[in-house]
Amino acid sequence: MLDVSRELGRWFKEGREFAVATVVGVAGSAPRGLGAALAVDSGGTALGSVSGGCVEAAVYDLCQQALADGKSVVERFGHSDEDAFAVGLTCGGTIDILITPVTATTSARAVIEAAVNAMDRGEPTALARIIRGPADLLGASLLVRADGSYEGSYAGCRPGLEQAAAAHAHALLEAGRTGTVEVSENGSLCPGGLTLLVEAHVPPPRMIVFGAIDFAAALVRVGKFLGYHVTVCDARPAFATRARFPEADTVVVDWPHRYLEGTETDERTALCVLTHDPKFDIPLLEQALRMPVAYIGAMGSRRTHSDRTRRLREAGLGAEALARLRSPIGLDLGARTPEETALSIAAEIVATRHRATGVPLAHTSVSIHRAPAQPALGAA
Repeated sequence: MLDVSRELGRWFKEGREFAVATVVGVAGSAPRGLGAALAVDSGGTALGSVSGGCVEAAVYDLCQQALADGKSVVERFGHSDEDAFAVGLTCGGTIDILITPVTATTSARAVIEAAVNAMDRGEPTALARIIRGPADLLGASLLVRADGSYEGSYAGCRPGLEQAAAAHAHALLEAGRTGTVEVSENGSLCPGGLTLLVEAHVPPPRMIVFGAIDFAAALVRVGKFLGYHVTVCDARPAFATRARFPEADTVVVDWPHRYLEGTETDERTALCVLTHDPKFDIPLLEQALRMPVAYIGAMGSRRTHSDRTRRLREAGLGAEALARLRSPIGLDLGARTPEETALSIAAEIVATRHRATGVPLAHTSVSIHRAPAQPALGAA
């Protein structure tokens, strides 16, 4: 639901009633992952997607049915070789979808609205919804906050179930992960146990671009498109200006290594060094390569890279640290323009994040829609 939370916030403010369909289970190759959502309001307006088009029409009808009867259901969609006209996924996978009405009479409305509002404020938030269990509990929701507190209820459950669910959700929130968890598998808190979908929302990852050059302006635009909070840093005040980088979230005038030392980063942060000047590059990279960030790339020719590596070795960095440096930065796309270069860098960042090869899919046999990498995340 996180991918449509902003639009749902507007629907809540307008007082609309709607149903939301959420992907709660994925097996094999599927176009969308856990948490992908399609919402349909009482007037028939739809937003979002659960399958990239394969089963959208059928899910749309299920949302309208949920609005009519007020009931939450879980439906499974798979591939049908027997009937070419059957509703199913063309990619051969299977998805389970929870359809939940969000109306004035549904108990989950207040909790989901509070979660959407918290996400809009950028607060770390987890929404824990029951996706397997007693029929009358399907879609029941808890909002879990960063301090472990929660609101909402699983009405009719035994004492301790909500606390156990909140604890599981809080653990996933701290890890920055969306996933499913089993609660009370032995039936002690709920006969038959429950399965929860926990959607964790954490602030966006950071991209810090060092070097206020034309390539940086293009990279800022691509970084924003990918959902990063983008900062541009350069020691030269004539170049590091808001006028030159209007789309950046922050423009900083400071020596790169000094700024990096004092700013917050985590295991999702991407550092792009475009300064192409040893007096900036070496102290910056010497520090960056000792930090637990997701990506470190540096612009320059192969000759520059060789000289840079030599200087970093002399500064005391070993082979393991140097192996983390992506230099020359980017994938081999034959890029010439700043925009093409930015695309090359962004492609390498995405491939690194998902531990992918970066080679054409036509030359591989790996699953196209494989499970996402789940690194442990630091505080954002």
